[in-house]
Amino acid sequence: MLTILFVALAPALLRARLNLMPRYRIHRMKDASRENFRWAAHTGGLAIVKPKDYDSSGEVEAPTAYAAWKALAMESRSLGPGDLLESIGIGDAPGDLLVAKYIGFEPAQWFVPELKSGCAIPSSDSPESADSNAHSLPG
Repeated sequence: MLTILFVALAPALLRARLNLMPRYRIHRMKDASRENFRWAAHTGGLAIVKPKDYDSSGEVEAPTAYAAWKALAMESRSLGPGDLLESIGIGDAPGDLLVAKYIGFEPAQWFVPELKSGCAIPSSDSPESADSNAHSLPG
């Protein structure tokens, strides 16, 4: 019986011992963007968000995003609609992004601009590249 209890608790004890509680990076929506968010129609699914609309606001440790939301509310640092929680992976790598909405959390993704198809990036073999290298040579 004691062995079964230990086996059942071992992952939680190991996680606590190694301090592997999930961490979340907090991104607060700027006031100007919050007004737009407030009046926008509610849409479900993946939200695309722009880094320029957010300020970094520290980190929080919690087992889930909802536990983080509750912990922040108890510390008088409540998340507002539009604020983001970003899970922090191993080595501080960015993880999943969640946007706080009036109904809970929904998945989000940072906006990544597309390269225009008409824009060509000169390669080292192109004539433009050779011309620019010729100007940088000494003498």
